Amino acid sequence: MKINKATTKALLTQRKTQNFIFLILALFFFSTVQAERLSLSEITLPPDAGNIYAHKIASDANSSDFVIFIKKQVPLHKHLIHTETIFVLEGRGIFQQGEEKIEIGPGDYLRIPENTPHAVTVLSVKPLKVLSVQAPEFLGKDRVFIKEPSLESPAIKATAIETDE
Repeated sequence: MKINKATTKALLTQRKTQNFIFLILALFFFSTVQAERLSLSEITLPPDAGNIYAHKIASDANSSDFVIFIKKQVPLHKHLIHTETIFVLEGRGIFQQGEEKIEIGPGDYLRIPENTPHAVTVLSVKPLKVLSVQAPEFLGKDRVFIKEPSLESPAIKATAIETDE
């Protein structure tokens, strides 16, 4: 059997394709998964928590992830350099973004662009429980309250967010 240049080239291309497919399959089946799995239902509100309790899940230079419990309200505020994404897990509330107010509950998704005033008032007996993802990493230094709460106001307690670290 005589093999010409075109046949040789086709066989080499076929072999390279087979090797590439094998490599992809090997990476797929033998690589370790880097994702972390966490059951958010297992994160609960400590009995002695104040109005707002934030449980940090993860944080790096790109984002910070929290499960946040709110018993009464979060005063009107904005984040100077953060976009905040919220997914409601439990409870009901009135969410304010700018001048717009909407009722929120389990399953609702909210995306709050940086520099956008927002607040929430809890309507349910059960605290509002949300997954909050802030990007880039949240170090707590860019939260600016729009209205200064009075010292007698229960909202003043929301300025000191408790964490479990």
